[in-house]
Amino acid sequence: MKYLIETPHTKEECLKALDEILAKGQEVLSKFDWGCVAGDHTGYALVEAENEAKARNMIPAFLNKKARIIQVGKFTPEQIRSFHKAA
Repeated sequence: MKYLIETPHTKEECLKALDEILAKGQEVLSKFDWGCVAGDHTGYALVEAENEAKARNMIPAFLNKKARIIQVGKFTPEQIRSFHKAA
C-alpha cells in the first residue's frame, strides 16, 4: 500500500526531527522532502508500507500525534467512469 506522510513540526523542533529521521537510516531519510527552508516546517514522504502502522514507524515518535498518514492510490479511467454511473 502507498501512504502520504506529513510530519509538521515547529522551527524549534526542526533539528530534532531531522536528526531522528536520519537515525532511522539513509533509506528513510531519502523518502522525505522538507519545506523547512521555505518556512513550512513539515516533512513530506510518499512511501510503500504493509500498513499504516509500518508507515508510522518511519517517523519520530515525538511527531506521532502531529503526523498525518494517509493511504493514497491511483484511479483508472474505468474506475472514474464507474463512479459517474453510480452517482
